[in-house]
Amino acid sequence: MEAQQGLSAIRSYVDKMPSLPTTVSKILEICNDPQTSPADLNRVISLDPVLMGKVMKLINSAYYGVSQHITSLVRAIIMLGLNTVKNLALSTAVFDNLANASDFRALNMEGFWRHSLCVGVTAKLIARKRNVNPKVLEEYFMAGLLHDLGKIPLNNRLSEQYVKAMANSDREQISLFQAERTEIGADHTDVGRFIMANWQLGEEITDSVAYHHSADGYEGANKDIVYTVALSNFFANSLEIGFAGDRYPEKPNEKIFTYLGLTMDWLDEIEDAVNSEIEKARIFLRIKD
Repeated sequence: MEAQQGLSAIRSYVDKMPSLPTTVSKILEICNDPQTSPADLNRVISLDPVLMGKVMKLINSAYYGVSQHITSLVRAIIMLGLNTVKNLALSTAVFDNLANASDFRALNMEGFWRHSLCVGVTAKLIARKRNVNPKVLEEYFMAGLLHDLGKIPLNNRLSEQYVKAMANSDREQISLFQAERTEIGADHTDVGRFIMANWQLGEEITDSVAYHHSADGYEGANKDIVYTVALSNFFANSLEIGFAGDRYPEKPNEKIFTYLGLTMDWLDEIEDAVNSEIEKARIFLRIKD
C-alpha cells in the first residue's frame, strides 16, 4: 500500500472512532471553567450511574487508602479533586473505546497499557519532584497515559506494515517511530495528533502526544509537560516496563534533563516507586494480570 493510501486509511479510521461520551465532554467543559465547584460536577456525574460508580470505587480503593468508607459523591469529588475526577472520566472513556484486543494485532494489549501507565505515573512523579502545582499533576498523568494512543489505529488498520516496522526497528536498532515513518509514511505521533484534535483534549495533552519523540525541537507554550512526557517515555522503554514496540528508544537531548533538573540516576532510583504507583493506578484502566 502506498504511503498516501495508508494515511487516508488511518484518517478514515480516526474519523470513525467513537467520540467522547456526552457526560465526559460535559465534564471536560465544566473543569475548564475556573469557577467550577464540586457541586457542578456532582450534578453531571449523578446522571451517569456507571461513572458515579467508578468515582466511588476510586475514592474507596487502595489507591487513596481512606480510613473511612465514603458514600457521598460530593465528598468523593472534593477528596479526589476536580482534575482527578476529570481524568478518571476521560481515561475510562478511552479504555472503553480503545481496549479491544482486535485493535492490537501487532502489539500486546496488556503490555501496551502497562507501558502507557508507566509513562503516566512517571510523568506525575517527575512533576511532583519539581514542585509543579498539585492542581495540574493529573494532567501530567493523563498526557503520559495517552502519549502512544496513535499506535492503536496503526495496529488496527495497517497491521502488516506495522509488523514490518517493528521488525525493521529491531533489525536496524532504531526507534520505532523512525521505522514507522519509513514503512508507513507517518508515525504514531502524527496519528495521535489526529485523535487529540478530534477529541479536543487541549493543547497540553495534544502537544505531549505530538512531540514526545521530537521534544528537543519543541518551542511551544507547553514545554514543561512535553519534556516530562518525553523523558518518562524514555524511562519506561529503557527499563522495559510494559512494552509498546520500542526496544531502541532514542535518549532525549541533554537539554531536556537540564531543563527538568533531573538525571538518569534519579530516574533509576524511582523504579520501585513507579512500579508501586502502576499497581495502584491500574484501577483507572482495569488491567488484568
